[in-house]
Amino acid sequence: MNNFLVLSVLEHVWRSTFRSLNRPLNAILLIVFCTLNFSVFAQEKPRIIVLTDIENEPDDAMSLVRFLTYSNQWDVEGLVATTSIHQQTHIATWRIHEILEAYGKVRDNLEQHEQGYPTADYLLSVVREGRTDYGMNAVGEGMDSPGSDLIIQAVDREDTRPVWVLVWGGPNCLAQALWKVRETRSPEGLKEFVSKLRVYTISDQDDSGPWIRSTFPELFYIASPGFHTYGGYHNATWTGISGDKFHGRFAGGDFAIVDNPWLDENIRSKGPLGEQYPHTKFLMEGDSPSFMYLINNGLGEADHPDWGSWGGRYEFYQPRTEKWFLQPETRPLWNNAQDEVFGIDSSWHTNNKATIWRWRTAYQNDFAARMDWTIKPYKEANHPPVPKLNHAPQLTAKIGDRVNLSAEGSTDPDGDKLTYNWFYYSEPGSFTFSTARTGAPLKIQEADKANAWFTVPKKARLGTMHIICAVTDQGTPALTRYKRVIVTVNP
Repeated sequence: MNNFLVLSVLEHVWRSTFRSLNRPLNAILLIVFCTLNFSVFAQEKPRIIVLTDIENEPDDAMSLVRFLTYSNQWDVEGLVATTSIHQQTHIATWRIHEILEAYGKVRDNLEQHEQGYPTADYLLSVVREGRTDYGMNAVGEGMDSPGSDLIIQAVDREDTRPVWVLVWGGPNCLAQALWKVRETRSPEGLKEFVSKLRVYTISDQDDSGPWIRSTFPELFYIASPGFHTYGGYHNATWTGISGDKFHGRFAGGDFAIVDNPWLDENIRSKGPLGEQYPHTKFLMEGDSPSFMYLINNGLGEADHPDWGSWGGRYEFYQPRTEKWFLQPETRPLWNNAQDEVFGIDSSWHTNNKATIWRWRTAYQNDFAARMDWTIKPYKEANHPPVPKLNHAPQLTAKIGDRVNLSAEGSTDPDGDKLTYNWFYYSEPGSFTFSTARTGAPLKIQEADKANAWFTVPKKARLGTMHIICAVTDQGTPALTRYKRVIVTVNP
């Protein structure tokens, strides 16, 4: 976030100060600015390794298609085919190759809409395999694999950014990498290695996940602990992406836009990459929340899972032992949290799934637009708006103060009109005002305008309040980007 602020300042300085200088110097300064521009954006990109039990069912392939349409937003350092409880003795590297080949046919078209998409050849070069063994059977002496080696190499690389390991299947490649580092390095070396890792797992799809968490208590770990056989998926946050009628079984979200007819029209019909998007067997894209958490849309913050994002919201605590756990948790981790959300059924819902489905219209429209990018020229597709805050993203106030909010100056690259929705996202803050009960103590005035305001209520406690501005264009499909304002209420 700070890097984008730096870019804005640099651009303003260049435009206001140097444009009147002679052309050669002006050109040199422009080149310097562009170099800084690319450098800063490169620093912003998360480093990502995906572990996938692709072909155990269709949803991993579905997730990989969506993942590739956002692949310009991160540095993909590995795509690793693994096993899981659902696919214990084989892997399907061939399916990764198949989807990457389709991506290669549309990559240049994607590049017309946003720059930075990796080539298919590059992505093929970072495909690796784990062992064809289940869980902890593949961890220990002599159990290294190209997948576990890749993780170690990535973490050891001279790069200050952490490595995100997104686990769509079993994490035993990660377990083996950690086991080897523990066995071959000093305690200090192990600590340094662990500190550079960030993990987001889709429940526990083998027994190595609980082993990792208990053995490496300092490891940054996002998960809904639990095993499918024992009911873990039913209780998991990630099912909020589409599990309304399977696994999650909840109400409130718009199921029509995650069902096969919508996907046929908006995803599968769109070119070579769309053709690789299979039909749903159980639910749409159960693994996608792991990378949707990292999409750069102005909503989430990678270091703060409790702030909420398209990939859900998680809080840091040691969960009590539940019947769906493989073993008791012995440490705090980023675990299930609840949001209170007004659903499409005109009812309020409070659960962990709501932390994802509350954003469903936005993330499905965004995916549909990016699939348009794979086949359409720039002028025939829609592109997301660019929201702007006219004040700092962090403000201070006292009880009873008026707080002014402004997104005036927000723009749209296609020239579309913009709509605004300022709302209080209570759960990430230090205290919560229920928005479901009558007479909720926080009301944002002019919430549908670029300029809005509210008064810190007398019932407020001291701490932080998170205010979100959702800026949506009127293109087809309508696309949304966000700005977050954190107000600290002081004495």
